[in-house]
Amino acid sequence: MSNDRTERPAPNLRLYDSAARAVVPLTPTVTPGTVAIYLCGATVQGSPHIGHMRSAIAFDVLRRWLERSGQRVVLIRNVTDIDDKILAKSTAADPPVEWWAWAQRYEREFDAAYRALGVAPPTYEPRATGHVPEMIDLVQRLLDAGHAYVGERGNVYFDVRSLSDYGSLTNQRVEDLATTEDESQIDDDVEADKRDPRDFALWKAARPAEPADAAWDAPWGRGRPGWHLECSAMSRRYLGEVFDIHGGGIDLRFPHHENEQAQSHGAGWGFARHWVHNAWVTVKGEKMSKSLGNSLVVAELLKTYDAPVLRLALGTVHHRSTVEFSDETLADAAGLWERLSGAVLRAREETGGGGTSPVDAAVETVRARALPAEYTAAMDEDLNLAGAMAVVHATLKRLNTVLAARVSERDAVVDAALDLRSQLDVMGLDPLAEPWRSRVLGTGPAGADGAAADALDHLVTALLDQRAEARAARDWARADALRDELTAAGVVVEDSAAGARWHVA
Repeated sequence: MSNDRTERPAPNLRLYDSAARAVVPLTPTVTPGTVAIYLCGATVQGSPHIGHMRSAIAFDVLRRWLERSGQRVVLIRNVTDIDDKILAKSTAADPPVEWWAWAQRYEREFDAAYRALGVAPPTYEPRATGHVPEMIDLVQRLLDAGHAYVGERGNVYFDVRSLSDYGSLTNQRVEDLATTEDESQIDDDVEADKRDPRDFALWKAARPAEPADAAWDAPWGRGRPGWHLECSAMSRRYLGEVFDIHGGGIDLRFPHHENEQAQSHGAGWGFARHWVHNAWVTVKGEKMSKSLGNSLVVAELLKTYDAPVLRLALGTVHHRSTVEFSDETLADAAGLWERLSGAVLRAREETGGGGTSPVDAAVETVRARALPAEYTAAMDEDLNLAGAMAVVHATLKRLNTVLAARVSERDAVVDAALDLRSQLDVMGLDPLAEPWRSRVLGTGPAGADGAAADALDHLVTALLDQRAEARAARDWARADALRDELTAAGVVVEDSAAGARWHVA
């Protein structure tokens, strides 16, 4: 962790703690003024879907709110790049692929999805394969403390009965459990030499059928880390023995997070002071999963829906509420995004347009604006996005009212527009901030290669100039034909008092 000693005010935020099963004050005590968060990231076995992005966006909003409240945030989001599923899928591919190449391919896809949806990069993003020495040290520590044992086949297991508080995170008794392994991690080799079927694997012995380079040397035998081990080792490496928040999807509470906590407590570490979990995404009322055949891959969705629309649909619902994902949900989000971004653009045009309008203020200026008391109170109470969005809608109405006035008061327009931008920024949805700015202003597709964006802008601008000339000459047929040509190419043209603007559909 950084040695930054800048004095910052204590946050007023209260969060639902999954372990305490109550909304509690967040009081950073390890480093006052700094909130240290460990977020379970991707197991890079396949393409990112909206369930992955739900978690990433929920914690991006938490981070934004903490920073807006004056806190410094250290966010660690790991990458699991060695895992049973990665090995199985890379081997089963036609033709087979090296496991590390398979993992890298999907890690890049996750990175692209995060960037497309405006998720800020974490402070550090460690890979599991880069921290095997720390994992070996942790296993040895647990062996020395009597919390682990080596099986006959070289697997190492955590003895759940050796830890008095096992089950405290999810409020379960060991005797009521059949297993503490995730279904995807259970196989005959791992189960073979457990003393108790409820123990879980810390280290998996190398197997002849697996790639030789998917194993590491350890004092008890060559093998690879268990899934749960990775996060305990990496959180300590980057955040220390005690940190403020551990986060992730609610489906990770058991067994993954319960086992992480057990390992860390067994090692003598305090581990996470608070647990924050986001709810899942449902499709037609059912939890989104591959078994239901309705996983929705981000890259495919972005072929149909604008990225900010997808973010708005996933990121303006309370993090503990289920997101019901459907065409209707996305249609509603698209309509709202059009109203929000359209109002900000109209305000920009009414007050100078281009780079001359005060509505076009830098993001730093927007973030320095005071937020309404109702907005702050809502966000401080367990990130109550419904309450915050009520303020956003009221601000949008105020902006539209002053824009509709026969003689608009410039200062009132600017004030309302900047207030709206300021409130949306907390949710990662400020229309005049990247990655949305380029798309909203029609200067090219967000995230596109700079040369390609410039070329597209040049071609579209040339056609818009021709259309403007045709309209000036009252050649409506020619003007309509040019607009139809742009529409057919996926370019949406919007006419305004300041001229035509465009964006990619």
